[in-house]
Amino acid sequence: MFSKETYVARRRQLKESVGSGILLFLGNQEAPCNFADNGYRFRQDSTFMYYFDQPYAGLNAIIDIDNDREIIFGDELTIDYIVWMGNQPTIHDKAAAVGVGETMPMKALKEYLDEARSKRRAIHYLPPYRNRHYLDLLELLDIKPGQATPSVPFIKAVVEMRNHKTPEEIALIEHACDVTSDMHLEAMRVVRPGMKEYEVLAAVEAVAMANNCYTSFPTIATINGQTLHNFIHSHTIKSGDMFLLDAGAELADCYYCGDMSSTIPADKKFTDRQKAIYGIQVAAHKASVNALRPGIRFEEIYDLSARTTVEGLKALGLMKGDPHEAVAAGAHALFYPTGLGHMMGLDDHDMENLGEVWVGYNGQPKSTQFGRKSLRLARELEPGFVLTIEPGVYFIPELIDLWASQKIHSEFINYDQVNKWRDAGGVRNEENYLITPDGYRRLGKRIPLTTDEVEAMR
Repeated sequence: MFSKETYVARRRQLKESVGSGILLFLGNQEAPCNFADNGYRFRQDSTFMYYFDQPYAGLNAIIDIDNDREIIFGDELTIDYIVWMGNQPTIHDKAAAVGVGETMPMKALKEYLDEARSKRRAIHYLPPYRNRHYLDLLELLDIKPGQATPSVPFIKAVVEMRNHKTPEEIALIEHACDVTSDMHLEAMRVVRPGMKEYEVLAAVEAVAMANNCYTSFPTIATINGQTLHNFIHSHTIKSGDMFLLDAGAELADCYYCGDMSSTIPADKKFTDRQKAIYGIQVAAHKASVNALRPGIRFEEIYDLSARTTVEGLKALGLMKGDPHEAVAAGAHALFYPTGLGHMMGLDDHDMENLGEVWVGYNGQPKSTQFGRKSLRLARELEPGFVLTIEPGVYFIPELIDLWASQKIHSEFINYDQVNKWRDAGGVRNEENYLITPDGYRRLGKRIPLTTDEVEAMR
């Protein structure tokens, strides 16, 4: 996707950061869906792509820092593969395109690692997230199940690089965000009472495909927005519903992506009740965006969004007491049990497979408090970070009943009033932002945010 020099420079910086040893990169393999020849869409490992730009199955790689060697391992295509799937460049040509001078057949990888292990050389690898990765590590390094120990120096070096987006990366992310915005704008145009959720889903995902994109995660398209990750799309949209869409586009050729949410009234206008809840979410959203800047800890912005939410809920009579004390105690999490946002780039939750404690917390421990523990990003913000802003307001009947039965945070929550709103559903709006040296910049076309703006689209 980028120039050869970009990948050469990335690998050079990685070697300097880790310092010594062998860096092992496990590429992804084809994965069968319900039989061997019917596979899931292939997607290469994002870190493998970041350093080697190889969107092909069946490849692994190493960087031998001490001996200054970079090798891509893989087997050339058989004629049977070519007949059914078409030809590809040779592995040597693929490697040369990104400045890697050596290639070897896959069987040579274990031999190389066995020799390194015999000399007690350090072999660094990243946390495995696919079953195939676990099995490959067991075989390649002769380790027992449960004993894999990912390399912290390797993780930290990758996170430091991938967290800081370059201008050429930002341009691709912005393109994905533009397509993502168009997906949400299409939903605002088509949502109507009587439609099935899957009909809206089809219209939204058609926009992605028409722009040579896939979806960057399974789309949430639901009238039950209080269910945070609702992937059921079979309900009929009724008058009086609110429709929550969480969808993003992923560029087909390089994986950079967008991730946005919007909440749409089924009717042409919001009801007064819907406006009240929607307005609270928008106030928290705007307060969060306005606070973005280098040097501020994202957890501080989360606290601001939570206090703003509490203030709005107090105005409706649903909460009481001091907002600072309520947020410190975690009382807001009855209505706001999620985090505020997450990193974004080659993954919609960028590098989540490497561990939130490194990506979003810079090695500091996460809170165990309900709600706050869902905060994926808490660290001090730096120029080049790309992240989401997505506070929410949710009325989850099961959670309301549990907390009410145990009188949890009753000093801050008016349960008699809350019960009158138990069927209010959920509201979330989400935008993507780049942290700049002097503040922030929204990425992608603007999606209508306020109730007046959304109604104008209806």
